[in-house]
Amino acid sequence: MNNHILNHLPYKSTFRFIDNITSLNENGVTGDFTLKQDAFFYEDHFEGNPVTPGVIITEIMAQIGLVVLGIFLIMKEPGNDFTSDTSLYPVLTSTDVSFYKMVLPGQKVTVISQKQYFRFGKLKCVVEMLNSEKEIVARGTFAGIIKHIDLK
Repeated sequence: MNNHILNHLPYKSTFRFIDNITSLNENGVTGDFTLKQDAFFYEDHFEGNPVTPGVIITEIMAQIGLVVLGIFLIMKEPGNDFTSDTSLYPVLTSTDVSFYKMVLPGQKVTVISQKQYFRFGKLKCVVEMLNSEKEIVARGTFAGIIKHIDLK
């Protein structure tokens, strides 16, 4: 339904942490990601007892909760004409995340983001991550900008 926005993300292969966007509008976004059992970061974190690193949880929250919403909002602005010669790159400017539960290999997480403001190209959101039992895994505030880079 809203997965067309994924074509505009700069992430590829092992560093794209978005499977599906289930809801997307001017006020927020909801999406999900299933952590792969064989993801590169589980090998040594922690040996014999793999746990998703907090930095990966933060990245999943940022990609779905800030980047997807930011690109959507920028694309809706009047006068923006995106061609194959233009790329959008996210720049995370601040985060404040609290962690409540572990995320294990193979788990599916859902990210829900609500826009606090979007002005002068800067977006600030409150973002939550839920596990499959609908328990809060992490919650935080994310801010950033999406830069237009002309590839000509």
